[in-house]
Amino acid sequence: MPHSPETLAFWQRFLDSLPAGAPRPQTFQSWAFGHDADVASRLAALVRKGVKTATSGLLWSYEAEQEDTPEVGGYSVITDWEGRPLCIIQTLEVIVRPFHEVGADIAWEEGEGDRSLEYWREVHWEFFAEECAQLGRAPQDDMPVVSERFRLVFDQSPDI
Repeated sequence: MPHSPETLAFWQRFLDSLPAGAPRPQTFQSWAFGHDADVASRLAALVRKGVKTATSGLLWSYEAEQEDTPEVGGYSVITDWEGRPLCIIQTLEVIVRPFHEVGADIAWEEGEGDRSLEYWREVHWEFFAEECAQLGRAPQDDMPVVSERFRLVFDQSPDI
């Protein structure tokens, strides 16, 4: 899907902010967290505060939507639910593993709730079960999860 003019302008502001001679990334993804406006805003705010430095998605969803999984070094413009750009992250690490093998480190870095593995598993099981239902699949303890560690590289949008 093509990027909105607002997202392209935001990306250009990021490029313009880079020091002279720094590499200029040519491509990026843009997306919002979650399945609704409240979750998208809440999680983007955690990124912008430096609390959320990781996220996880269901590999089956990437495959069903024919979307590329994140790539180390890649950039993403994080948007609100309406597609307005909020900040830019750069992917540092991507790990694909079964749901039951996602560890406490990722739970903490995702920055949600009390940041415990128990909380992460409860919330993500519910989230992934909803995605599985849309895909016509049953959630499984060994369903493949894509965990992405990232760093915030640009945040010059107005507060939400």
